[in-house]
Amino acid sequence: MRRRALLAASFLLGGCGRYADFTLPPLAGGEPGTTYSWEPLKTPVVEPGARWDTHDALNPSVIDGREMFYSGYDGQTWRTLYAHSGDGIHWRKLGAVLAPDAKRWEGSYIAANGSALRHTGLFWYWYVAGPRGAHRIGLARSADGLSWTKEPGPVLETGPRGAWDECAVADPYVTRIDPYFYMFYLGQDRARPPQQRLGLARSRDGIHWQKLRTNPISELGDHGSFDENGLGEPAVWSARGFYWMLYTGRDASENRRIGLARSTDGIHWRKLPAIFAGSEAWNSKVICDPSVVVVDTKEVRVWFGGGNIARPDENLNGQIGYAVLRPVDATLAK
Repeated sequence: MRRRALLAASFLLGGCGRYADFTLPPLAGGEPGTTYSWEPLKTPVVEPGARWDTHDALNPSVIDGREMFYSGYDGQTWRTLYAHSGDGIHWRKLGAVLAPDAKRWEGSYIAANGSALRHTGLFWYWYVAGPRGAHRIGLARSADGLSWTKEPGPVLETGPRGAWDECAVADPYVTRIDPYFYMFYLGQDRARPPQQRLGLARSRDGIHWQKLRTNPISELGDHGSFDENGLGEPAVWSARGFYWMLYTGRDASENRRIGLARSTDGIHWRKLPAIFAGSEAWNSKVICDPSVVVVDTKEVRVWFGGGNIARPDENLNGQIGYAVLRPVDATLAK
């Protein structure tokens, strides 16, 4: 009893000023039977290259269907790469634009797996860095997508001892709903094996964040489910009276699939039966890392990572695919 009380006290003291009670702007809710169909291209739209992404090209973050910041792995280091497209399908690579700086807090392993958006005429990019198993989230900004200025330190830190995100925070997905930025992210605890769940934070300036006091917002699936081993890589949008979330689930064999959930406040999520899996040789074991662009009420475009090796991290022969989500009345789809 005393140990639990001390742990709770340390959590509250450690979180002073860093935690708050909030929701996204509440939505009225739409037709409860609505879900989405998944219509993927058979072939990848971004393949591994000859230099920075020789082993994996994953984690796309797409703006307006034309600008893509994605993660390239060369066998040692994850970097952020930039690509441009006229149609969202055919991409021209422009090279690596962010790399980890071992002289800073970032270490030498990763400066990638980020979330990009345009705000105040700039690209804003929240990215993952730090040692393996101890990641934190940084911020960089750019006027042209090529030259970047990083904040001097991480903008989202791990939680206090005993917290659900004590050991690592990663996989940011940031959306802007004035006057706030909202960040959905992965948190990892100290369990063995570690548990990875999803949480939420908000910020007025994109630098100073308050975490939701009641995090996490989504738990692991039941034994035998597609997401029993961990959750990650959320992508959130609003349409048809709901907030919707695509997220990656890891099963007991480290196969990865994408799940669908919905909410009216961004805090309380209902997982839906729809589970999207790879159906081609190149993404037979893994589909992950969704990034969404809402076209209209009838179409949401999705860029995602895929691989043919079941691993939770890298060396998946990772490539980037493309799909379209279309709303379906579940009662008619039966």
